[in-house]
Amino acid sequence: MISERVGKHFGPALLLAVLVFFFCSWSTPAQTIRDFPPPPPAPTPKPTPTPAPPKDEDFDVIRVSSNLVMIPVSVTDANGQPVRGLQVGDFNVQEEGRPQEIAQIGDPDEVPLSIALLIDVSGSTNTRFDFEKEAAARFLKQVLKPADRANIFIIDRTPVRGQTEATAEAAAQGLLSLRPATDKGPTAFFDTVVEAAQYLGDKTPARYRKVILVISDGVDNFSERIKKAIGATRAEQDSVSSEIRQRITSRAVGEVQREVQRADAVFYSINPSGNTMYLNVITRRGQEGMQQIAEATGGTGFVPESDLDLDRVFARIAAELRAQYLLQYYSNSQSSGAQFRRVAVTLPTHSELRLRARQGYYPKQIKDEGGRMKDEKKQSP
Repeated sequence: MISERVGKHFGPALLLAVLVFFFCSWSTPAQTIRDFPPPPPAPTPKPTPTPAPPKDEDFDVIRVSSNLVMIPVSVTDANGQPVRGLQVGDFNVQEEGRPQEIAQIGDPDEVPLSIALLIDVSGSTNTRFDFEKEAAARFLKQVLKPADRANIFIIDRTPVRGQTEATAEAAAQGLLSLRPATDKGPTAFFDTVVEAAQYLGDKTPARYRKVILVISDGVDNFSERIKKAIGATRAEQDSVSSEIRQRITSRAVGEVQREVQRADAVFYSINPSGNTMYLNVITRRGQEGMQQIAEATGGTGFVPESDLDLDRVFARIAAELRAQYLLQYYSNSQSSGAQFRRVAVTLPTHSELRLRARQGYYPKQIKDEGGRMKDEKKQSP
């Protein structure tokens, strides 16, 4: 009896307890999820930023550069014949008194030539003109190789640019077609040399050798610098004293010399007047002026005594150009700017030989982005 009553009362209670337990077990987790924030998303990897380049003011820029200088050097024996076979150690080079280390001696057969040949067609040289142009044409055919170029300039009352960048054959044909002036008219010798030098300086590709070869007596009475100083007419020029005329001519020669040096050209002259150049002061000064320019640039002046000597002179120049020593060094000069730098080349152990080289050079200049001139620097290899 008792057990039946207990069973009756215990059953509903047990059922209620189970329901309460089930309800509590289900509702507690739902409350937990509702009350707490959702979990954070998984982190997304960020790319490593590329570091910004440092500003110029944050570090020093170091550039190693040097100015390559090439000095054509002619070495001859006592008979004027080219001497071959010398080595780097035989030469001594100084720039502004500072010893320079010769990097190498270039092979003249591998360094092309750009030649400006200037021929005087004024009446002062027309007695031998035909022979001159024929000898000059033979010279060009003899000395120029396919990579070389000839530029013909005519010395007359104004500079005349004939052929430029011509082959030996084309330049020779152009020379043979020239005719001399019919009278002894005025001559603009200085202006023509300056124009040729500036042309070579502006138009010649890098690493070419530049040569100016003049066939003239060197007399000038019609260049702009002469006309401005002493007049353009014969009467005006004759009224000027010899001392003043000499001073003006000397100044003009100096200006022309600087232009040839700026072009890095070697200057040669052939005076077809022969010994007659000594007959008066003007013709003698013409030869002296050409000789001065030649010595300053490593060339020389020739005064052939007869027509037959012209071929010999041309052959000597050709042999010299093909036997030049092309000394190359990277200047260690402390000088800056565009001022002239003096160079001295010697053969300390060969005093019996004769050496000719240019007396110096003007550093090349280029324009920067602002249009200002600055020294041209060539990066060392």
